[in-house]
Amino acid sequence: MLERRRPLAASLAPYGDVLARWAEAADSLAERRWSAAECAASWRRGAPLTDAFPPPLDAADVEDALGAAMEQLARLDAARAPALQRLADAWDAGAVDAAALLPRAAVIGAPATDASGLAPEVVSWLACATLRPYLDAWLTGARAHLEAQEWTRGVCPFCGAPPGFIDVIEGGHRRLACHFCGGAWTFARLRCPLCDAEGTGPLYRLKAEGADEGYVVSGCRSCRGYLKELDRRERWNGGPPLLEDWATPHLDVVARREGYRKPVSALLDLLAF
Repeated sequence: MLERRRPLAASLAPYGDVLARWAEAADSLAERRWSAAECAASWRRGAPLTDAFPPPLDAADVEDALGAAMEQLARLDAARAPALQRLADAWDAGAVDAAALLPRAAVIGAPATDASGLAPEVVSWLACATLRPYLDAWLTGARAHLEAQEWTRGVCPFCGAPPGFIDVIEGGHRRLACHFCGGAWTFARLRCPLCDAEGTGPLYRLKAEGADEGYVVSGCRSCRGYLKELDRRERWNGGPPLLEDWATPHLDVVARREGYRKPVSALLDLLAF
């Protein structure tokens, strides 16, 4: 990805530290054994799996990852240091724990937001940077069971997070990607995954050109939310959705200038908040 985005290599460098931490954590995490029946029962109720089967997250397990993400954020913007200290104090006091960072009803880390005064966009980054390897490992065994089920909601069927990216695959189908756990699911082409507005009227699409051909800013005029989209038929050599999202901050700048916001912030997005 850095080879393809050479002009952005210096800006994207902090993400290398994040990926390295995730890789180190993933080596020691055990997967859960999921049955098709328990997954189907949860999905029939419209509930993500972590609602019915909370991952065994212990504060001590994720504390180092959260601390590293907070330090990285402080380096990005020293003005956030007081709010980050309030979050650290709340964590030490037990007022905010690992479970409080889990997405619930598409809201990310509300207790951490309340305790710290940090913007929700900031907390969404901290939560994702902290939990991704744990949720990925916990939910890996459930991925294959989704193929036989119908899931029409705009939140991740595995962990309940809002989508972070859109892939357009063969047949023009849309596949939503979750940055929190690495899950993916198909979704209707003419419905906003963030607010369920339907039809072509609410849709806002800004197609990139030149070197970024195949990328689209896909927004909704009803909720003013957006996701970036990659047509995999044109960009067959594209990287994983998370990396494609992180490596295209220039498209986020365009979307924000038009008054749109995405549900799961990347680190560089936080320079705008």
